[in-house]
Amino acid sequence: MITKEQIIETLKSVYDPEIPVNIVDLGLIYNVEVNENNIKVDMTLTAPGCPMASYIAKMAEEALKKIEGVGDVKVNIVWEPRWTPEMISEEGKKVLGMK
Repeated sequence: MITKEQIIETLKSVYDPEIPVNIVDLGLIYNVEVNENNIKVDMTLTAPGCPMASYIAKMAEEALKKIEGVGDVKVNIVWEPRWTPEMISEEGKKVLGMK
């Protein structure tokens, strides 16, 4: 059985190429759904015009496909709510020198 915790841990291996913090600690993951062995993730990016949008979503999708027993994986880019630096985790803020 695939769990949300397993998905979150897997997504911590994915980084925005321009920021040395994983997409979970950056606060980019908004929703994770598991339906049997299928995964759906809603995520955002730090800026709507981010040229790396499809690349980061593809990296997240590829990481999730490596989970044993996974079926379909869908990563959606969403823009609501709008991302703000306050969404960065305490760990992410430490890495970025914000704390």
